[in-house]
Amino acid sequence: MGLKKFVQEVKNGNISVEEHTNKIISEAEKTNKQFNHFNAISKELALSQAKELDKKIKKNEADGKLLGVALSLKDAICVKGVETRGGSKILSSYRPLYDATVTERSVQEGAVVIGKTAQDEFGFGSFAVNVGVDMKIPKNPHDDERACGGSSGGSGGFSALTDNTHVSLGESTGGSIATPASFCGVAGLCPTYGRVSRYGLLDYACSLDKIGPMGKTVEDVALLLEAISGLDKRESTTLPNPLGEYSKSVGKGVKGLKIGIIKEFFGEGTDKNVDKLVQNAIIELEKEGVKTKEISLPANDKYAIPVYYLISTAEASTNLAKYCGMRYGIEDKLEGTFDEYFTKVRSKNFGEEAKRRIILGTFARMSGFRDAYYLRAMKIRTLLINEYKKLFKEFDALVSPTMPFIAPKFKEIDKLTPLQHYMSDLMVCPPNVAGMPHISVNAGSSRGMPVGILFTADHLQESKLIQLGSAVEKVVK
Repeated sequence: MGLKKFVQEVKNGNISVEEHTNKIISEAEKTNKQFNHFNAISKELALSQAKELDKKIKKNEADGKLLGVALSLKDAICVKGVETRGGSKILSSYRPLYDATVTERSVQEGAVVIGKTAQDEFGFGSFAVNVGVDMKIPKNPHDDERACGGSSGGSGGFSALTDNTHVSLGESTGGSIATPASFCGVAGLCPTYGRVSRYGLLDYACSLDKIGPMGKTVEDVALLLEAISGLDKRESTTLPNPLGEYSKSVGKGVKGLKIGIIKEFFGEGTDKNVDKLVQNAIIELEKEGVKTKEISLPANDKYAIPVYYLISTAEASTNLAKYCGMRYGIEDKLEGTFDEYFTKVRSKNFGEEAKRRIILGTFARMSGFRDAYYLRAMKIRTLLINEYKKLFKEFDALVSPTMPFIAPKFKEIDKLTPLQHYMSDLMVCPPNVAGMPHISVNAGSSRGMPVGILFTADHLQESKLIQLGSAVEKVVK
């Protein structure tokens, strides 16, 4: 059944929330032995929430868009009392004293928190293989020799395994919602920067981080987006703009919508089967009345990757400075000078990729280099946004493959250089740098593995993405 129907059945008392929660937690515990989708399963919390909801339902006092729905959250999103590590050893045993705003709002809408999903350490990766030095790599539910995609890999992986009674909250800095959605064959929506509060998120790069929904279908992510969006006085970057009733865009006709096909992201460099499947999906949308035209994003194609990695590493190096074993981060034996102590704690408990990005970011913001690197990247970022804005005067959305290939095997990833890792984000980086909303939806499968199609819209146009995404679900088998 769809998520809306499930919620209605729960509300009517036809489904026990406690029984359903027990069932899905058992499924999570069982599948986690093979796929490693969870860093922590919050069984005790989930069952207490479920029992409380059942009591309220019997008294006819329960309501909410997510009533009884199981919710998992990326390990970087705080849940009070549940170990929250951001995928890193350095935060072992950290249990927040408060809920993130998105956690709070989801629970208020009736969601049941079942656990924290696996991710790249602090979001540093495209394949969810850069996990903390004491953690396991999540595996693709379609082939456990392949990656889930990063960095919200566990969210994408478990969403693919379960039915419509589960949704997940991921987080995207440079493509970390769309990539696992593509590799795992689920829907993943990254909202406009500021549409969803970041309060209670373990920051990667503050000017880029965005929390967004992942689920089995576009309708599922639309309902979760409705629940978590909106102004938050505790978080200064949230937008005061009115919220859309996103679920009403599901199944809405797409006739007359204009879509720009980004020519740089098709052809050379993109797997032929991926290219064909996405082109076929576009043809099916044209049959539904969508108007298309080939367009170009030359500046984003050339500069989005270097701009993203300069900005994100510079901001990450400052955000991770607090994890030093004093106020935050795992403690060690106090000995030597402060510098010696901090060096020991950080060397032992940060992974290789985290160390690489801290070093790169620290260099980019050093005195004498800040203007040449970080500030220049921020200026170019404005040019990239303007390139998008010019196109959105004519088009409702832009389209491309989400990723240029299917989920790679771990043995293939092991052979990649750091630069090759970074370049794999070519298609998902541009909308993230620009703060534009985008959605990845399954467009079919190649060699038994899912292929994603990516739609990008102008700021605060999430409804158009949901409209187009649900149309793809309708026309693509």
